[in-house]
Amino acid sequence: MLRHATALGLALATAAVIAGCSSSAVPPGGPSTTTRSSALTGGESTPAATGTRVSQAASPEPGRTHPEDHGPTGVQPPQEGVPAPTGTAVPPGATDPAFDSSAHSIVDPASIWVVVNKSRALSPLGYVPQHLVLPDVPNVNGQPMRSEVAAAITVMFSAGRKAGLGFSVQSAYRSYRTQVAVYDEDVTEHGRAFADTDTARPGHSEHQTGLAVDISAVPADCSLAACFGTTRQGEWLAANAWRFGFLLRYPADKVAVTGFTYEPWHFRYVGTALAAEMRRRHVTTLEEFFGVPGGTTYR
Repeated sequence: MLRHATALGLALATAAVIAGCSSSAVPPGGPSTTTRSSALTGGESTPAATGTRVSQAASPEPGRTHPEDHGPTGVQPPQEGVPAPTGTAVPPGATDPAFDSSAHSIVDPASIWVVVNKSRALSPLGYVPQHLVLPDVPNVNGQPMRSEVAAAITVMFSAGRKAGLGFSVQSAYRSYRTQVAVYDEDVTEHGRAFADTDTARPGHSEHQTGLAVDISAVPADCSLAACFGTTRQGEWLAANAWRFGFLLRYPADKVAVTGFTYEPWHFRYVGTALAAEMRRRHVTTLEEFFGVPGGTTYR
């Protein structure tokens, strides 16, 4: 198993990032359909849990949430620290002999390395993660996330603020039932063929794991749109999210691998060890790293 570092690791990584910037179970039910995992949030709006700070000023466009998508407050310490950047380019394909690629399951939906896509559904389909919390960061829809994700995103947003950038969580955990509603709405508005390019079907969504977060700029700028990648916030996240254990899950040049269109706002928590190793090997998708099926067709 990988060693779990203390919050000191996150603090060191935050300092490194700042320095760099300054120098330059609900059972499956209803229709068997799919959801857009980034453009919509689904459900009805409900108040955020007590004790959670939700930014109201200059936050991204509000969406809809479902009551069951909200969780308790509180953030636990991160499970892994964040490595400071070495500044040394690693040849493509190079590996770290100390890295254990079997440290976590890629099948268990509770694993931070679980790979879910059009070829790999969650099992069970109605999986509900434990330890959902609301971090003390701007959160448009008040949606929770796994505790380790909350701890990491809190530190990442803090580093961004010190670099002069504002961020907000646009959406995070979405239940199977909410994903049904979101997917059905996308199908109704755009047709099934289009919906399947940008919305995951229920049981195939990373948001259902509690490990995926859609991030927007504050003030709002290109929220949930491809142009977010050209904003200062989008560029900063693309360059630094790995330091905090996040992966830009749907790159522009990997649509055939991931099965989804480019989503520069959608980040998936995988932990700092895997994020650093993927960067080291110059691999940008979980499918390619673990050698598992992906693609644009549901199976």
